[in-house]
Amino acid sequence: MASILIIDDETNLVRSLSFALEDEGHTVRGAGTAAEGIAAVAESVPDLILLDLKLPDMSGLDVLEKLAAQKCDAQVIMISAHGDTRAAVKAVKLGAADYITKPFDLDDLSLTIRATLERRHMALELEFHRDATLRNSGLIGDSPAMRELAATIDRVAASAATRILVLGESGTGKALVARAIHAASPRASGPFIEINCASLPEQLIEAELFGAEKGAYTGAHQRRIGLVSLADKGTLFLDEIGELPLPLQAKLLHFLENGQYRAIGSGRAQSADVRVVAATNRDLGAAVREGAFREDLYFRLNVIQLNIPALRDRAADVPVLIDHFARVFARGEGTASIRLSEEARAALLRYRWPGNVRELKNLIERLTILHSGAEVPASALPPELLGTAVVTMPAAPAVAPASIGDALASTERDMMLAALREAGGHKGHAAERLGISRHAFKRRLQRLGID
Repeated sequence: MASILIIDDETNLVRSLSFALEDEGHTVRGAGTAAEGIAAVAESVPDLILLDLKLPDMSGLDVLEKLAAQKCDAQVIMISAHGDTRAAVKAVKLGAADYITKPFDLDDLSLTIRATLERRHMALELEFHRDATLRNSGLIGDSPAMRELAATIDRVAASAATRILVLGESGTGKALVARAIHAASPRASGPFIEINCASLPEQLIEAELFGAEKGAYTGAHQRRIGLVSLADKGTLFLDEIGELPLPLQAKLLHFLENGQYRAIGSGRAQSADVRVVAATNRDLGAAVREGAFREDLYFRLNVIQLNIPALRDRAADVPVLIDHFARVFARGEGTASIRLSEEARAALLRYRWPGNVRELKNLIERLTILHSGAEVPASALPPELLGTAVVTMPAAPAVAPASIGDALASTERDMMLAALREAGGHKGHAAERLGISRHAFKRRLQRLGID
């Protein structure tokens, strides 16, 4: 229910309205003059104000202007006499949500109040979701790199391009950039459908993307609608596109070229109008040279390319992100924000953030849970942030790699083997250590020839 302020010099009317509205669960206050009403708003802003057009000390229109000057966000319903309808309409133009004329029916007033409050709730909810998108987007920051990225997103979103490739290290916010593109595009009213190409077994990805008829494969007990169909008139986000199996790459290429596809087990071609945003942290050029990714699909996806800067390349944004996440997680925990000691903050500013914004976000969440509302000393930080972690660098290869692709493959192989050793040979645990799915981990093992 809502808090309501009635500004009217008719004492009996204020009393009867207060009784009626309190019976509906609202909290009601009354003010007999404009000055009393303005003072009441300054003390505590209500959700809604019932404002009489004629008051003993000033006009209701003057009150409305003063409330606007105070940036009061309460909804205002004007109360006017029959002959004041024109003035009431003027009040609506000045920002009043609605008006009602005397004498009025209490049921009519109740309906007007309910409708006004519902509109206010919807507006606040929309504003919240817009703010939440910005808060959680990972695009927070005012560094030149982020300003350039934001401007590029705006241009790309407004364009007619339907094939966009987002590149960036793990944790930089590729999925959130894809959402920002969708939200700023003419397709924003359409669906945003996301699939992680490494999260599903190879035999299920095709059904997930393009759908399947009942009985098309073992376990297909009913017809499945594919994500491509669900994304019609909207955006389809293909995360970790570099992990898409080669057989399915050909089918995706066919869809990208003519907008048509077939569900598994169906002989009927279907079409969908979809903007495809693909993302990867892999070097797709190297994957093409290695034969792990189709060259024609790479060029088809890479119509427009967005590169998300690593956090170490926009270090000026680290303090802003620290304070931002501290506030966000404090609200979630219902506590005051943590405060970093000078030594702790200096350590975070020196750190290179290999896990990027995700790593920083996870750290601040952990510190908020463990040190809610308190000052966090440097000793509470993980050893690697203080430069005290023991790091063993792999020995230089006896023979230099022939290309950067070979070097990357060698590094990836070392990381995979190290994760397996640390996990005692358990593939699922090793995948968790690397931040990828078990299926993606197994595919990489196969591609690298690791038994």
